[in-house]
Amino acid sequence: MDAITLLKDDHKTVEKLFKRFEKAGDGAYKEKRTVAEKIREELSRHAAIEEQLFYPVVRATVDGVEDVTLESLEEHHIVKWVLSELDDMDPKDERFTAKMTVLIENVRHHVDEEEDELFPKVRDQLGRKDLRELGDAMEAARRIAPTHPHPRQPDTPPGNIVGGAAAGIADRVGDGAKAAAQGAVSSAQDLIGRFLGNRSSDDARRSGNGRSSNGRSSRGRTASSTARTAASRSTRTASSTAKKASSSARKTAGAAKRTAKASASSTRKAASSTRKAASGSTKKAAGSARKASGSAKKRATAASR
Repeated sequence: MDAITLLKDDHKTVEKLFKRFEKAGDGAYKEKRTVAEKIREELSRHAAIEEQLFYPVVRATVDGVEDVTLESLEEHHIVKWVLSELDDMDPKDERFTAKMTVLIENVRHHVDEEEDELFPKVRDQLGRKDLRELGDAMEAARRIAPTHPHPRQPDTPPGNIVGGAAAGIADRVGDGAKAAAQGAVSSAQDLIGRFLGNRSSDDARRSGNGRSSNGRSSRGRTASSTARTAASRSTRTASSTAKKASSSARKTAGAAKRTAKASASSTRKAASSTRKAASGSTKKAAGSARKASGSAKKRATAASR
């Protein structure tokens, strides 16, 4: 799917949720909680794929978008903080609806800015093929994107790749997170290298003049080489971080297993002791009952005489 179409579809989905929240009555606490959770999930995934792929690729390949993308990152940061506060808030809290209203206003402003200023420039400078390739990568990233806000995590590669993978697949912190982190870093940087290479080739064909295209081709090769170098460096960083996370996860799992075994052993010992004690008490009670029965019989015999 075209990357810009994908993001616009996300915007439409979130806007429908905003309107649903706004239509909920003052006492519709259950409805507001349900809608707020869906908004949190949609915005968290949307922000992740923009920060991991769309913004890095656009900043490296599209002219004149540096300021608007940096502003977008700051707007994401604010939205994530508000989402994190809403995540822990009871809908009956007097600040809940007010906080969601502020969130909605901020996101609507962000959407207008992206669709009016950023997207037209991206569409003008990236070809249809590149936008489709970028969209496909973003769709793949969405499948492992976080569904909760993480405002303290980095929002640019490679830090956001590793953090996003760990948050999105917390139950697979080991090899799965490592593969996801490396794949996402490589994906963003590979796309940058290919898009710049494609553009330099297109410029050379259009010019039809070797001398006039040399500068652009050289810049394209240099940028592509820089991107590959960055990819290699970022991948090493991501891999190292993921390995540490994996090692920590294995140690935690090992400690949990040892604790579980110790607990199970203690439980078995306690059960055995309980059975022994119960058995002993039962035997004593049976013995006492037999003695009492014998005494009763003797008294009955004596009385009959």
